[in-house]
Amino acid sequence: MSAAPEFQPVLDGIVAALSELRGTEGQVASYIPALARIDARHFGMALVTADGQEAQAGDGAMPFSIQSISKVFTLTLAMQHLGEALWERIGREPSGSAFNSLVQLEFEQGRPRNPFINAGAIAVADRLVSLFGGGAKAELLALMTALAGEPVAFDEEVAASEAATGFRNLALANFMKSFGKLDNPVEQVLDLYFHQCALRMSCLQLARAAAYLSRDGHHPLWAGRAVCTERQTRRINALMLTCGTYDAAGEFAYRIGLPCKSGVGGGIVAVVPDRLTLAVWAPALDATGNSALGRQALEMFVARTGLSVF
Repeated sequence: MSAAPEFQPVLDGIVAALSELRGTEGQVASYIPALARIDARHFGMALVTADGQEAQAGDGAMPFSIQSISKVFTLTLAMQHLGEALWERIGREPSGSAFNSLVQLEFEQGRPRNPFINAGAIAVADRLVSLFGGGAKAELLALMTALAGEPVAFDEEVAASEAATGFRNLALANFMKSFGKLDNPVEQVLDLYFHQCALRMSCLQLARAAAYLSRDGHHPLWAGRAVCTERQTRRINALMLTCGTYDAAGEFAYRIGLPCKSGVGGGIVAVVPDRLTLAVWAPALDATGNSALGRQALEMFVARTGLSVF
């Protein structure tokens, strides 16, 4: 892919303007030991335009644990194979609760509000295990490698760390299992879920991987072959806008006005339909589990470019 001269100065300017704030706001995700050791001062940005041009700044080429951003790609993989049947056990409404909350799940009898909270992503992982069995992790890696245009791998240390401390996710999965909402063994479903969260990618790889979301489902590296349909792409973007940043989705829509998906590794992917995909990484999180500096960077990007869905 070629360079994006229109946007390179924008990214360079944002990284320079916010450099003094690196690591000064929020804190890294200390409840996952492998993430607790990450230097909070990292800060990177990258984008890929709809016609395949790229730009990056700061630590935009440094890999990190994408965590819940992976939910966009497992949802895409499930939608490719299941279509509307996927929604029989998963809702499409904002939760208004923490991403790992048990309360709503009990009240709604094991049916997660949306695929971007932990319970919803575990339900998606269950569908993928039903589809691919023991090959689900390999299927996900193949998709991510094809989307990023270069090899993508799991960080096995992070996956093991999540498995060793993921008591709340274990509770969520067993809760759904008790309501008959999971078909496969909890251990197998969570193994896929912990590994998807442990995908290790850079901002540039993430922006490239998500490029189909700005192109009506067509990826610039896939030679005309669609990742998903235009209708599915529109719906993924809608879910990112309304549910993609946990219980801060309304604030993100108000301040940034773009479909976004965040992860507790400090990454955020944003989509400008028909224009570009943008990824930012800064590990220190705010109280809602979103990258504190990353949100500021996205606000500044929108302010400087005027790009928004509104």
